[in-house]
Amino acid sequence: MQLIDGKAISAQMKKEIAEEVAKIKAEGGKTPHLAAVLVGHDGGSETYVASKVRTCEEVGFKSSLIRFEDNVSEEELLACVEKLNKDADVDGFIVQLPLPKHISEQKVIEAIDYRKDVDGFHPINVGRMSIGLPCFVSATPAGILELLKRYDIPTQGKHCVVLGRSNIVGKPVANLMMQKGYPGDATVTVCHSRTPNIKEICLSADIIIAALGVPEFLKGDMVKEGVVVIDVGTTRVPSTETKSGFRLKGDVTFDEVAPKASYITPVPGGVGPMTIISLMRNTLLAGKKEIYK
Repeated sequence: MQLIDGKAISAQMKKEIAEEVAKIKAEGGKTPHLAAVLVGHDGGSETYVASKVRTCEEVGFKSSLIRFEDNVSEEELLACVEKLNKDADVDGFIVQLPLPKHISEQKVIEAIDYRKDVDGFHPINVGRMSIGLPCFVSATPAGILELLKRYDIPTQGKHCVVLGRSNIVGKPVANLMMQKGYPGDATVTVCHSRTPNIKEICLSADIIIAALGVPEFLKGDMVKEGVVVIDVGTTRVPSTETKSGFRLKGDVTFDEVAPKASYITPVPGGVGPMTIISLMRNTLLAGKKEIYK
């Protein structure tokens, strides 16, 4: 069993991005600029955004953080999106989800200029991804593919089971795994809460990507020997062992599944660090106008 070290891979990518940004600046080019919009004070969102801002500094990007209280109106938020769309200095921006109930997330996502949509959630980017055109691929699926690639994990002709059908991870990663090329060319099965025979399907999988958001869902008796397991789950569960009073649990029962796996990602330290660095790479692509002129 080999542990897939997302921390090490993201550190390597961070170094590569920083070197490229330094080169752009040395040649008199424009510093890539990422803006983040944060509504309210959700603990998880605060942590994520702080981490994104810090990573921007580490790779040499310019970053802006725009904050709103959670009673902000939908109109105000959409006006902010429009302003960022028109700001020539901003290469890419994200509106951190989830948003308060009175705001339509879909409306906000669709209002973002797809050429600045470094989260890869706009229907134009999703559509282009699904037919294999250049686009911003959303950060978590992009990070998962990067891990498979950097560990040289074979995907061609493999049976890949995706647990979960969310728009943010399940659907896009299933789509990417079946595209022509590497990593890809897999035979993909998507399972979700309505799939009756999940255990049997998982037992036939060469690669399992678990993105259900159900802590320790995938058990040792659901996987075959030699399986590759990518755990996308990050559920906060109460814990007496940590200072914060909680710990992150993945969708995989690690102690049971790891002994059977050929490769497995830990939680934390697997897919998580890749998500932020993939967002940075999208911002670099936006700054260089590599996807959309």
